[in-house]
Amino acid sequence: MSGDATRALKRGSCPPMPVPEGVIRLYSMRFCPYSHRARLVLRAKGIRHEIININLRNKPDWYYTKHPFGQIPVLENSQCQLIYDSIIACEYLDDAYPGRKLFPHDPYERARQKMLLELFCKVPHLTKECLVALRCGRECADLKGALRQEFCNLGEILEYQNTTFFGGDRISMVDYLFWPWFERLDVYGIADCVNHTPSLRVWIAAMKQDPAVSALLIDKNVFLGFLNLYFQNNPNAFDFGLVC
Repeated sequence: MSGDATRALKRGSCPPMPVPEGVIRLYSMRFCPYSHRARLVLRAKGIRHEIININLRNKPDWYYTKHPFGQIPVLENSQCQLIYDSIIACEYLDDAYPGRKLFPHDPYERARQKMLLELFCKVPHLTKECLVALRCGRECADLKGALRQEFCNLGEILEYQNTTFFGGDRISMVDYLFWPWFERLDVYGIADCVNHTPSLRVWIAAMKQDPAVSALLIDKNVFLGFLNLYFQNNPNAFDFGLVC
């Protein structure tokens, strides 16, 4: 496995060589929560992979042949097949590769995890809106209130299930798909939004003990350095923290 800390390719860069046999490639960005989902699944399943990071402020022209809108993440295999959308990509990885299945085999349990993802759908938008408001010096009490309510709803699900994880007594796909936004709460300055949700705090602590999660944790100061440059529209933001 390689590429987690490689510099982001930008306009003018040469397109990468074809994907080697037996390897899957992830087009990613080090700080992107959607790419983070795919990186978690790749590590959790021990899939041999390589990562190519993309400069999202200055994308290579060739990247639009990988995704029509230049978005990330995108998977590419040695047959030149392309898979995008983070949830679809993660499901593909789970179905196409051996090892422990992260989505349940049972059709109902699999459907239940997808229903949980629907309940989670407001969280990414609200966390981003809170971050932007705080960075721009705007009032965000209403946004934080809405986010707290979403977290309370998720916490009630854990309490009703009486399990540590959303998928049951062990980590499964839905937990990995939720995690990137929770890891970012402290960096975004909104960690207090889970203060009144004990079951979520227990879940967060348990997630941090997972080998895939802990391997991908980003130092808070590096993340803050990225955000400072990103909100200045500095194209060097995507390589912040890397040794030249």
